[in-house]
Amino acid sequence: MFAIEVENLQFGYKEKIIDDISFKIKEGQFVSLIGPNGSGKSTIIKLLNHIYSPWKGKILIDNKDINSFSKKELARKISLVPQNTLIDYDFTVEDIVLMGRYPYKKRFERYDEKDYEAVHRALKATNTFHIKGKIITEISGGERQRVIIAKALAQGTPIILLDEPTSHLDLNHQMEILNLLKKLNEEKKTTIIIAIHDINLASRYSDEIIILNMGKVIDNGVPEKVITKENMEKVYSVKVAIEKNKHTNSLSITPISN
Repeated sequence: MFAIEVENLQFGYKEKIIDDISFKIKEGQFVSLIGPNGSGKSTIIKLLNHIYSPWKGKILIDNKDINSFSKKELARKISLVPQNTLIDYDFTVEDIVLMGRYPYKKRFERYDEKDYEAVHRALKATNTFHIKGKIITEISGGERQRVIIAKALAQGTPIILLDEPTSHLDLNHQMEILNLLKKLNEEKKTTIIIAIHDINLASRYSDEIIILNMGKVIDNGVPEKVITKENMEKVYSVKVAIEKNKHTNSLSITPISN
């Protein structure tokens, strides 16, 4: 069964950004969106979370039109880790992660033990439990990024969308977060859709990769199918060497010249 189906999607702000794209993502897949700046990765993530409505085409979530979901219904299906995690109000880390439990609460209903258990599991999984009492505006950008991922985990959705979640993280925390996402994907069959710049990381962790350029799908499929010298030169205008990494058994891409 497909978790997400995108059919003939078009969207733009003033000018067209997403140009008649279609793809399907099976339940329990780890899928990376890659492509140069301006290719449409972040816009697709926002369309899949219904932040934007397409000009044309449709998005199905579990075979149901995304327009038919209420905000709370959709928030029980999909959680989002946005690219911009700047927060300018003085809530504690625990309070921020607790917001992930909002879709399960009735109006004025208090958070209960089950909610706090979910929050503490998410904080521990993202290695942020020790800062749960700190004010969100007083922690580093990398810590804040992990807190927002913890909020998405606490939300407990079958689909998680992430827009450049490793962009503010050092190498150690990049691996920590991607290993956590892969574990969720493998053990809980959580569908992961991630917009990411690092092609080597995308190749290592993804079941499938969707290559975008100028709002179009250039290729999609397993890493070995789509990560080719021809595609890299076509999309990034750079010649690359591609080989198998003996340590990870995944493809490794090295730019040679442009």
